[in-house]
Amino acid sequence: MKSDFSSRLKYGVSAIAVASTLSMAAQVTQAQEAAEEELAFEEVVVTGSRIKRKDIQSVSPLQITGAEEIRFSGHNRIEDLMNSLPALEAAQTAYLSNGATGAASLDLRGLGTVRTMVLVNGRRVQPGGIYQSAADINQIPASLVDRVEVMTGGASTAYGADAVAGVVNFIMKKDFEGVEVSAGVAAFQHNNNNGFIQGLMDEREFEYPTGSSGLDGWQYNMDVTMGGSFADDKGHATVYANWRKVEELRQGSRDYSSCALNGGGTSCGGSYNAVIPNFDLYPIDPATGTTIYGYDRYTQKMFDDGDITDEDLIGELIIGGDGFISYTDADDNRVPLPWANPVDANKFYTLTSAGGFTSAVGNLYNYAPINHFQRPDERWSGGAFVDYEINEHFRPYMEVSFMRDRTVAQIAESGTFFAEEYSISCDNPLLSAQQVTELCTDWGLGAGDEFAAYIGKRNVEGGPRASNIEHNTFRIVTGMDGAINDSWSYDLSFIYGSTTSSDSYINDFYAPAIAEALDVELDGSDLVCVSGGTCIPYEVFTYQGITSEQADNLTAVGTIRGITKEYVVNGYVTGDIGVNVPSAEDPVSLVVGAEYRKEVFERLSDLVFEDGLLLGQGGPTASINGAYDVKEIFGEAIIPIVQNAEFAQDLTMELAIRYSDYKTSADSSNDSTTYKVGLSWQPIDMVKVRASYNRAVRAPNVVELFLPQNQGLWQGTDPCAGAAPELTAAQCANTGVTASQYGSISPSPASQYNSLDGGNPDLSPEVADTWTVGAVISPTENLNIQVDYWDIKIKDVIDTISPELAIEQCGLTGDAVFCDLINRAPNGSLWLGTGNYVVGTNVNLGSQHWQGVDFTVDYEIDALDGTFRVDMLGTLMLKKFVQEIPGLASSEYDCKGIISSNCFVSPEWRHSLRLTYTSADWWRVSAKWRYYGSVSNPDVDEGINDGIAAQSYFDLTGTFQLNEQIDMVVGVNNIFDKEPPMIGGDYSTNANTIAGYYDTLGRYLHATVTARF
Repeated sequence: MKSDFSSRLKYGVSAIAVASTLSMAAQVTQAQEAAEEELAFEEVVVTGSRIKRKDIQSVSPLQITGAEEIRFSGHNRIEDLMNSLPALEAAQTAYLSNGATGAASLDLRGLGTVRTMVLVNGRRVQPGGIYQSAADINQIPASLVDRVEVMTGGASTAYGADAVAGVVNFIMKKDFEGVEVSAGVAAFQHNNNNGFIQGLMDEREFEYPTGSSGLDGWQYNMDVTMGGSFADDKGHATVYANWRKVEELRQGSRDYSSCALNGGGTSCGGSYNAVIPNFDLYPIDPATGTTIYGYDRYTQKMFDDGDITDEDLIGELIIGGDGFISYTDADDNRVPLPWANPVDANKFYTLTSAGGFTSAVGNLYNYAPINHFQRPDERWSGGAFVDYEINEHFRPYMEVSFMRDRTVAQIAESGTFFAEEYSISCDNPLLSAQQVTELCTDWGLGAGDEFAAYIGKRNVEGGPRASNIEHNTFRIVTGMDGAINDSWSYDLSFIYGSTTSSDSYINDFYAPAIAEALDVELDGSDLVCVSGGTCIPYEVFTYQGITSEQADNLTAVGTIRGITKEYVVNGYVTGDIGVNVPSAEDPVSLVVGAEYRKEVFERLSDLVFEDGLLLGQGGPTASINGAYDVKEIFGEAIIPIVQNAEFAQDLTMELAIRYSDYKTSADSSNDSTTYKVGLSWQPIDMVKVRASYNRAVRAPNVVELFLPQNQGLWQGTDPCAGAAPELTAAQCANTGVTASQYGSISPSPASQYNSLDGGNPDLSPEVADTWTVGAVISPTENLNIQVDYWDIKIKDVIDTISPELAIEQCGLTGDAVFCDLINRAPNGSLWLGTGNYVVGTNVNLGSQHWQGVDFTVDYEIDALDGTFRVDMLGTLMLKKFVQEIPGLASSEYDCKGIISSNCFVSPEWRHSLRLTYTSADWWRVSAKWRYYGSVSNPDVDEGINDGIAAQSYFDLTGTFQLNEQIDMVVGVNNIFDKEPPMIGGDYSTNANTIAGYYDTLGRYLHATVTARF
């Protein structure tokens, strides 16, 4: 007869008790005993498979975080907890503002949010809004999560596409009994004493906070859950409602974020779009209307490129003390231009209080303090889980949930951003007499002549820019399951999930209004716009002359609305076939099923966004409308091979396959086949070994497929343009340049060339191969160790090729992969006109190859009139290799232990270690150590950008049972108030750090009171 310990090993660690055996959750002894009793009688479904079984130790690596760990953390945003797990990297979080989507997404292994599948109770969660195709986990209430199962490796055979990196499965408390009401509050506190950045701000005369911040960034939540049986225990229902509110924190609340470090991290940066405007000013040749920047002695023509750096092109420009810019002619004689040009070669000016200009380097605006560090947010959510057993053959069930979330992403005020060249007449009444003298008379310009102005004015009079982002999600799962006979059962379900979202962008300068407001005339003694109407003159040439009325008249609201919809119909049967391998006792178990899924993505931009008319947006935001559907069949088998033998108490094989047929709204189709082979072997009681191979796929999402292809611009250089091209004639011929064109193609004066950007309906799915090998070891009854090696390699990665790289590689190699992207005009140009461009749409490119080892340890012992428990999760990264372009060695790099322009911060080792003491009385205390290994930067030798040292954070939590119904959790995360590591603007994600990955705002204090009835 086997011992209880032996039986527990044979059946592995159940999905019911897994939070007390392999997870970070510290469970009380009573919960463990109850779970073990339940294990003896119930069959369950483990993440990664649909087969019900008692031996549910997953053949794929599985890490579990339980409800107690969520309570200990004090987080009411589930993404904050998830991003602290070693297996995940930070993606969209509440600590991003510029570029925020308003959603919260998960990035397993750093392979991308689109390669991380999110499930609730083993079923898909729909995409999260107008800016992303990944699921928004804002809709998952932390208080209702029973556990989170994170499975590494391809799970496409079980769940379909997108599970390339693995799955994150949120298991909810749908069998809740009773009434539970909880209320929580949390806040941050930090001591501002960073001498490094305070010194940099002193140099700039920027303001910053000092001393204690006090409690700020408050967060509040209220959760109500009710559940119970009905109809003589034939049915069960759980309903819940949640409210969460988060107050804003701006970057000016912390000294280390009160200025934006420059790219190298050596000084406080700032913007030349300042409170007192800066200007780039140039004369315009009255005869030709050409803006004059310099003179090309080779072509004997005025040169109108504002970025004059190439000596070979410009010739010898001489800036004389007499205020003239001259050039040397063929006989080396100094020949002045026909008017006096400014002495300052930068041609960069700032208004003076006297009404003129100074040619100083320009005043800077510290834009950092007003940016959000933590976005304000308010969320309401609710839902229900209902099931009812009519009989053993027919058990209908339903899950329904909704969420309304509103957040504001605020960044610094808009500005003119030197975005457009404005032609200003010397007769314009906006100019003072002194300015007319400096800009017109001294340049030899007369009445009615014009000069060119690029303006850098920050709209402090109009207030900060902000995205007002709203998400509304609705998800319903309905279906039925039941027994077919004693051996077989079925499950038939339908899922509908939708996310409606909108973004109203306010206080951004409206480009057409600026030009109108600068074209001014006098009506008597009053300044009026030539265009008339509601236009108000923009008195930008007057020192501190801008009023809030002027500013408000120059902004517009841009609006984007959209909806994502997902439909899934799934049905399968599962059971054993009544046949077993002669050397095994248990029969072979099977699952056979089919699934239909449709994804719809609609994003509608108004004309302001569609035409890119807001100066602070960087370009147009196109509307999207597309869909695809997929029909799939799948099957799984568990085959016990040997049982109760001397060398194998259990040796079992798992097989799975899924065939998928995709069809897009562009009438293109694609198919793929994924499969899985797994093996688990338990040679002795205390050891179980497992291995698996998965072929996984990721189908391109709707945005990658259907983002409209529009001609845009890319910044850079055409290496085949100019009098002396970088590439040879033969190399340029590969790019489409004829022999007669070589050396005579004009370069773009603004270094901007045409591109064709957008989606690609002909994309193929990405293909991944995942290998895992691991062991579960229990040398004693109270110690469990899990070690898993994983290897993920993705081919045909969906990405874009840089246009400049495409031209260069086409020239050097002649490879059609690059050359087919280049479409030159008949004269060889890539910028004159619109019929020429370099294709920059999504394509299937290179590969990614990740390797690592996960460690999970839990140990429990009775001592000191209580119970001590240790839980550890750790990840060792062995390889993080990227090949951007197939066969191109210069596009290959490894991100393991690196932070760089190519690599998100990637420590070789991360872990979280929790020690919990549960007294025999009414209290419990728990301490946690979160560790991030050091990373280096191969491109930087010294300074703060040369890497990030190892970081450790320590948390302390106490739980107190006040009476039979009420308990309290109080805690402090980051008890030593460790600042996030600082890094320059070339590498930071927000506020001079990797926001949301490292602890971002200092100490986090939290308290939650829960009443149960």
